Amino acid sequence: MSNEQLARLDGMIAARRTVHRGETLFRAGDSFQSLYAVRAGFFKTCVSSEDGRDQVTGFQMAGELLGLDGIGTDRHTCDAVALEDSVVCVIPYHELEHVSQEVQDLQRVFHKIMSREIVRDHGVMLLLGSMRAEERLAAFLMNLTQRLHIRGYSQTALILRMTREEIGSYLGLKLETVSRTFSKFQDEGILEVKQRDIRILDHDALRRLVNTTGC
Repeated sequence: MSNEQLARLDGMIAARRTVHRGETLFRAGDSFQSLYAVRAGFFKTCVSSEDGRDQVTGFQMAGELLGLDGIGTDRHTCDAVALEDSVVCVIPYHELEHVSQEVQDLQRVFHKIMSREIVRDHGVMLLLGSMRAEERLAAFLMNLTQRLHIRGYSQTALILRMTREEIGSYLGLKLETVSRTFSKFQDEGILEVKQRDIRILDHDALRRLVNTTGC
């Protein structure tokens, strides 16, 4: 996009909003008005199951969008909760629609973002449908480090903003299974684990685990 188009996009941002750790940016059932670009911090999205438990549906970091779930029905279908103190840019959706009709480059970027979300959802379905616990955790860690690396962070070291319980909810695994798999990876020399500090020692081993599913 040109500088002029970027300036116009920047002009759509209604406000910056700080969301403290544990606070909710929006809840399921809230009226959909805006998309939120994560400027800093980390979020999880989750839905409540029939028995009242939260099911984690995704994790979003700086540079990614929140709120796409509300486009179809004009109401949000999940909760978005900050995992650490975070800042989002509020983008009113009606203004985005208006400008997208005039600026084709913006429309193309927006379609790419939506496509990426669809592909990510398909990836989660594959995780839950065909992978063993070790493969699920390996795929999760690889995806997380790749997304962080695009944003200039290390490919080998990361701090998990989410708990092991939240990882288990996302991957369809029990907390005990997640903890046991982290320990197994450490015993095998694949990871160095110090609570939430993770260092990947053997990328090839993680990659081989994921590739056994043929993805």
